Amino acid sequence: MRRSRPRHLCPQDYLLLGIAALGGALEFYDFIIFVFFAVVIGKLFFPPGVPEWLLTIQVFGIFGTGYLVRPLGGIILAHFGDLFGRKRIFAFSILLMALSTLGMASLPVYASIGVAAPVLLVITRILQGAAIGGEIPGAWTFVAEHVPSRQVGFGCGVLCAGLTLGILLGVFVAALINELFTPIDVAAFAWRIPFFIGAVFGLIAVYLRRWLRETPVFSEMEKSHRLVPELPLKVVLRDYPHSIAVSLLLTWFLSAGVVVTTLMTATFLQQLYGYTAQQSLLATGFGALFLIFGSAAAGAIVDRVGSRGFFVAGSIFFGAATFTFYSFAAVSLPIALALYALMGLSVGVVGAVPYAMVRAFPACVRFTGVSFSYNLSYAVFGGLTPAAVSLLLPLNPMAPAYYLLFIAALALGIGLYLCKNGDGLEFPAGIEERAALACQQ
Repeated sequence: MRRSRPRHLCPQDYLLLGIAALGGALEFYDFIIFVFFAVVIGKLFFPPGVPEWLLTIQVFGIFGTGYLVRPLGGIILAHFGDLFGRKRIFAFSILLMALSTLGMASLPVYASIGVAAPVLLVITRILQGAAIGGEIPGAWTFVAEHVPSRQVGFGCGVLCAGLTLGILLGVFVAALINELFTPIDVAAFAWRIPFFIGAVFGLIAVYLRRWLRETPVFSEMEKSHRLVPELPLKVVLRDYPHSIAVSLLLTWFLSAGVVVTTLMTATFLQQLYGYTAQQSLLATGFGALFLIFGSAAAGAIVDRVGSRGFFVAGSIFFGAATFTFYSFAAVSLPIALALYALMGLSVGVVGAVPYAMVRAFPACVRFTGVSFSYNLSYAVFGGLTPAAVSLLLPLNPMAPAYYLLFIAALALGIGLYLCKNGDGLEFPAGIEERAALACQQ
């Protein structure tokens, strides 16, 4: 029998990648825009006269509830995704995010309804956390089971780039609102505008996702009655402990790299190196642009070399680039920008993380395995990383660099482990041919 030629990305694949990446960017924008207006929200949703330090704790505590609920929301959505299809959950997660963000934009403040205001704020934040918990693993699973198996890394890398685009969009909108409106106007009504924008674009993304098809992998499993017959999470915990462990550590690498270098470093540039707020935001945005490119490039490279050698080499590049940045960022703004660009490229190594994670679990429990590992790790390490770095900072101004060196060593260890034990499962035979036929329809 003549063997079919390997399939390449077709126009439908590029359309799917674009819709998935755009939806991920908008959903991540909805999730993080809260932090840019935390001070205003705190003053509006809590009683007047609350001490500033307590107000800050309360507001960021509400922000943190989104992270804490991610594992539960992700597990529930992934459970239904493994049993009833990726497409439905993929569309539902962004619908849930859009509606909860719209609800947040419409909330009455403390002066109107009293203590019910912060309660409703917490509820909307919980719904956002549940949505983002299902969105990112769902997007990785959906794309990985659609694109050619030789280009899974590139597809997942593009999705990671889309999430970074969501951060940039949040920074841009927040800066624009503060530029166009006075502080009085922002407190009166303008703080709601970014949430309305996110909700509207989220609903547009929901509409666009209506045109996506179920993944060939899930369709084949459903057709041949090979869906998991028991609780997916039970199967994952019982049969794939090594896959969970590797995925937990890979997510720690991903979350620490993004949180420290993208979300925290703007503050470091001001506190440690004496740059202005405008210069710090410029540097952060510049580095994020290179992170977008680096994520997509990392996905393309890991497709060619595999995750084993990639994480060995990538972790060394990551450690060297991040340590160099924090060592010489204070010299001048041009040097800081150049080093931030290099660091952004190195952090792009995390774009290869989903490649290893989606290959670590079989198709019947892939969504649940990826979602459980990713959300649990992100809730723990994503939440503890800012606190850990902040506590170490008074002891040594190079604390961010040393923490990232530790993370690089962790990624190196994962790469060496994969070299010894293999880099994951293959996708089911026959999927390439069926996906090729779908592209031709």
